[in-house]
Amino acid sequence: MRSAASSMRAGLAPSAATWVLAQQIAVRGLVAIKFLAIGRILGPAAIGSVSVALLAVAVAESLSDTGLAQAIVQGKDTPTQGELGAVLTTLVVRGIGVALVLLALAPFMAHQFHLGQALLPQMAAALPLVRGLASPGYYVAQRERRFSRIAAIEIGAALADCSVGLAFALSGAGAYSVLVGMLLGEALKSTLTWTMVRPRPPLAPRWSGIGHYVGFSRWIWAGSVVNLMLNQFDKIVVGRMLGPVPLGAYQMSSRLAQLLLADAAIALSQYLFPTFAAQYRADAGRAARSFKRWLLFGACACALVVLALRSLAGWLFALVLGPQWQPAVPLFRVFVVNMALGALIAVLVAYLRARGDARAPAQASAMQVVVLVGIVPLAMHEWGVMGVARGMTAGLATAALWMLYRAVKPR
Repeated sequence: MRSAASSMRAGLAPSAATWVLAQQIAVRGLVAIKFLAIGRILGPAAIGSVSVALLAVAVAESLSDTGLAQAIVQGKDTPTQGELGAVLTTLVVRGIGVALVLLALAPFMAHQFHLGQALLPQMAAALPLVRGLASPGYYVAQRERRFSRIAAIEIGAALADCSVGLAFALSGAGAYSVLVGMLLGEALKSTLTWTMVRPRPPLAPRWSGIGHYVGFSRWIWAGSVVNLMLNQFDKIVVGRMLGPVPLGAYQMSSRLAQLLLADAAIALSQYLFPTFAAQYRADAGRAARSFKRWLLFGACACALVVLALRSLAGWLFALVLGPQWQPAVPLFRVFVVNMALGALIAVLVAYLRARGDARAPAQASAMQVVVLVGIVPLAMHEWGVMGVARGMTAGLATAALWMLYRAVKPR
């Protein structure tokens, strides 16, 4: 009895993995409900139009990624109030700058991607501004593994996003419903980081004091820039060449595969990164052994899930999204393999960054870009949109193999 009670208390401790699992189930479940329900209501064309708007946000945020969040989590010392103030100033300025650039480019995006009007990209421009207003104390909470508090914030934001998005979609708001829900969810998350998380940074602008983060964060930025090409290159090609409807089918098959497979590993990496970092600071050998156990578990789990999803793909699309989405089934079968590779990469990145090797993921991303540039044009000419998806498979496999080599190589 005493042992069972002790185990239960340990499982509900603020730093327990239980909270990461609960966050994963709740947040990803709500995201799945939102996108699948809205996809069934609106169809491929509307989803493709929203994807273009969010593509613009992803491009701008990747190009301006500071890497400060990861630097705070990985750093040897907890940041001071002054350092948090400088981080806040940097992130707010970045959010304002990205929003202004997106507003200026909205008409160009609408024309190039056959949207007809610029309102969707203009609405999406508010997302980086809202995100930039979040308190950097949130990153300290991640560093200190206060997973219960983080889970409460993330679940609350996801619930607001899902509820509002579905309400607007059912009321006839069309593609705008997705962005309205996202904006409200991000606004709630930023608000909760100030009300629920300590420490709170000073509000006075501060422009110095975080130079020691630059050595680590510059590789995060480099990785973000390269990952921009990796994560958005295929969508840009499909959207620019084929228009919103094929992009909607491509995006939904990718998103469904991600929800069912890769998102679990991405959420798990939120636990593994600070955990590996804490273990590595105390005992590098222990961190290496823990990493190998997690990677083996992830590989076995991904293999089983891929086999199941490929065999059930047709039935799954018919049940969840309806007959209008059946052309996306072959794409989905390729994407589940891609997302399995992405899941393993998430574990590799968490470990490499935790031990201070932010260079290896950036190098792997660069290799992936080279593979894509070499393969995708020929593959698209041969197989169309399926060729783009298969080119992504080759690139992801190359990146995973390089990071695995760097992870097991003695330092």
